[in-house]
Amino acid sequence: MSLKMYFGLERTREYCRAVAELASRHPAVVSGAIELFVIPSTPFLTEARLALGDTPVRLGAQNLHWADEGAFTGEVGGPQLVEVGAELVEVGHAERRRLFGETEEVVALKSAAALRAGLVPVVCVGEPERATPDAAAAVVGRQVRSALADAGPGRVIVAYEPVWAIGAAEPAEAGHVRAVSTHVSTLLGGLPGRTGSTVVYGGSAGPGLLGELFPHVGGLFLGRFAHDPSGLHRVLDDAADCLRIPR
Repeated sequence: MSLKMYFGLERTREYCRAVAELASRHPAVVSGAIELFVIPSTPFLTEARLALGDTPVRLGAQNLHWADEGAFTGEVGGPQLVEVGAELVEVGHAERRRLFGETEEVVALKSAAALRAGLVPVVCVGEPERATPDAAAAVVGRQVRSALADAGPGRVIVAYEPVWAIGAAEPAEAGHVRAVSTHVSTLLGGLPGRTGSTVVYGGSAGPGLLGELFPHVGGLFLGRFAHDPSGLHRVLDDAADCLRIPR
């Protein structure tokens, strides 16, 4: 789940401690069946890593530069993220594309930089406007191929987030998500060097949704619905039920 730019330092600490406590006792996480990651604001990565402790919760970052180092004031490189304990990084989120002009070329450069540094890129894709599942799948498929065209081998998480559903009151229709996610999963399976890659759904994702989408998606990329740890707990319970893990 991503905390975007909502939490300050102390709230980030408190949240990560709560997530760590939940992860340390929830059977779906303890068993290793569920991969759980938190993506706080960049200035708080180190504190978040400390708060998560030795739990299996993985730490992610919200952005990186396409260069490993250099005269890029205000930016952060993949090797720097690795050094402070990050294991994943968001690439190409719709807000980055819309507000900061990130093009498909920039997304591709950042995906390559993430994999080069040993990070798992969480590549965000999605059609900008409502469309049929076939039309959406065509758009999203092009985005995925473009993002990974020049990237080295490594695992990738594709976060399917229809742009029109981000921040909406309701997620996209389950049948739509299942169809597009299945297309992306098939595409990933045919790409060399992408063993272990998966598709997750974002875009107003919350409790109760995973049961409608599983097994067509490998998980959920949560935003505001998980900012309260109780919401995250409910989603983990949903995941346990999907995987038939006693709880």
